[in-house]
Amino acid sequence: MKPARDSRIDTYIEKSAPFARPILHQLRARVLRACPAAVESMKWGMPHFEYAGGILCGMAAFKAHCTFGFWHQGMEKVLGADGAKAESAMGSLGRITRLEDLPADLTLRRYLRAAVQLADSGAPARPRPLAKKKEARVPSDLAEALRVNAMAARTFSNFSPSHRREYVEWIEEAKRSETRQKRLASTVAWLGEGKSRNWKYENC
Repeated sequence: MKPARDSRIDTYIEKSAPFARPILHQLRARVLRACPAAVESMKWGMPHFEYAGGILCGMAAFKAHCTFGFWHQGMEKVLGADGAKAESAMGSLGRITRLEDLPADLTLRRYLRAAVQLADSGAPARPRPLAKKKEARVPSDLAEALRVNAMAARTFSNFSPSHRREYVEWIEEAKRSETRQKRLASTVAWLGEGKSRNWKYENC
């Protein structure tokens, strides 16, 4: 019996950048093939796979790369033995930009089976708490734009520090002046509607 598919993951993949779609399809297929008992779900706006009542692993697509990560902290030892990037901010498999960046099928299957064994063992996942980040400094152009738009300013002020940081970092990452101005305009418009930076994925 084939595992049930979560249509929200289909939608997520379809909305992802063209380069990311085959990567996400491949990761999804490999997870379900190695662990037929895995249950698909969406958490924090990203595809995840659950097993034995907990998260087994998850994947995500960004503008220029994809990530894949195991949830159980015990996987760090398994991955570390192969020199995999278990401690990387890019997930357990590092920065994935093409299918060739994925590990061999047998290797990933071994990782997945190890993750299943950890879940079956009952050992707590013990995810590390995220380090508390400093409040993002609001750039002068965003501050000025918020000064003349009371509704956007109110939304921004009421957001959590992490939500404010997402907007600030998005604007600051712009390489060209034109791109920065477009992002600034989108930020004010979305804030005026009460939307977070990643509002498009919140209801996936």
